[in-house]
Amino acid sequence: MMAEIRKLNTADADFQRQLGDLLAWESVSDGAVNQVVQQVISEIRARGDAALIEFTNRFDAWEARSAADLEIPLTRLEQAWETIPQDQRDALRHAAERVRAYAGRQKMEGWTYTEPDGTVLGQQVTALDRVGLYVPGGKAAYPSSVLMNALPAKVAGVAELIMVVPTPRGELNELVLAAAHVCGVDRVFAVGGAQAVAALAYGTESVPAVDKIVGPGNIYVATAKRTVFGQVGIDMVAGPSEILVICDGLTDPDWVAMDLFSQAEHDEDAQSILLCPDADFVARVERSIDRLLPGMQRREIVETALRARGALIVCRDLDEAAEVANFIAPEHLELSIDDPAEYAKKIRHAGAIFMGRHTSEPLGDYCAGPNHVLPTSRTARFSSPLGVYDFQKRSSVIMVSPAGAQTLGRTASILARGEGLEAHARSAEYRIDD
Repeated sequence: MMAEIRKLNTADADFQRQLGDLLAWESVSDGAVNQVVQQVISEIRARGDAALIEFTNRFDAWEARSAADLEIPLTRLEQAWETIPQDQRDALRHAAERVRAYAGRQKMEGWTYTEPDGTVLGQQVTALDRVGLYVPGGKAAYPSSVLMNALPAKVAGVAELIMVVPTPRGELNELVLAAAHVCGVDRVFAVGGAQAVAALAYGTESVPAVDKIVGPGNIYVATAKRTVFGQVGIDMVAGPSEILVICDGLTDPDWVAMDLFSQAEHDEDAQSILLCPDADFVARVERSIDRLLPGMQRREIVETALRARGALIVCRDLDEAAEVANFIAPEHLELSIDDPAEYAKKIRHAGAIFMGRHTSEPLGDYCAGPNHVLPTSRTARFSSPLGVYDFQKRSSVIMVSPAGAQTLGRTASILARGEGLEAHARSAEYRIDD
């Protein structure tokens, strides 16, 4: 590499500090970003479509004359599907089938049980009414993002899915539109940025307000999502992409190097880490990085990411590697080792676990089936991949029998009076026969 990748060793006295420095990521927006986002949201709420048109023309550099210009008709999605190359159609269809099949296994169903006195308790599961899907359209286009966000929503039973996608200089990405067609997206608007998030959250004359907003975006999009949370639900505020590879030293080092590249090429803030107990193998991977990097199409991005946030870490053994991995709680974790299924039992915190030498992370990005929207920045300690359950909600079901009202009523009365809430107590007591 033209720039040195960081090399760490868990035996170093200050390893924990070094690891903390490596993982540090400030996702908090600065004052200037917050000010812009607040202004955009305020304008959208106050002026609706007029502000949306104004911001679209300003930030995306094209001339929308009316709100009608902002909506992309469904026939245009179908046209994109019909005109993309056959191999892209086949790939989209194959990926969609696999994501849909996996999502189908996640769907929650309601349940009830009946107690001896006839009281019925349970849970009713319903889908969200309307969801907004943000699809990035700046530096790159992501049809895979359409699949991963739209299909779980559709499997969940969401009645209406509204997609927004920025179109810089008015340019539409055919593969993104084709993916929206495959997924059955209901409406598509050519808007992006904080203004699109605001429109989805509060509604305009043309863009309907939604119940939840999902999908990745730049710092303005992430800040807007954080700001409107509470008015609507959001999936997460995602940080840069991450990969952690645990290897026993028996995998082809070129494979490991390219796996590290696969995340580093996302952007300069992406993080790629190797954990291995074999120092000689780590050195071989470093040599592979040096040899393969010059031929990479996104070389400068990869090199910057590896230099700034990448690391090759030598550990004592694979047990210690698991401990370090659980602290890192990576978005993507590759177990490039023998018997990965047994080893995975040691892993408590990871967005997705890729098991075995042949399971490259990009397979999960596109077509394996599980969702590629994953927790980043150590949030896998407490959160999970996007799934059908994120588009469903649960309502408690309580139907108390006359007999149950006697026993439950007495308990509720005692507790309510203990809290000083007389009306609560008397409401329960009214149902008690004696």
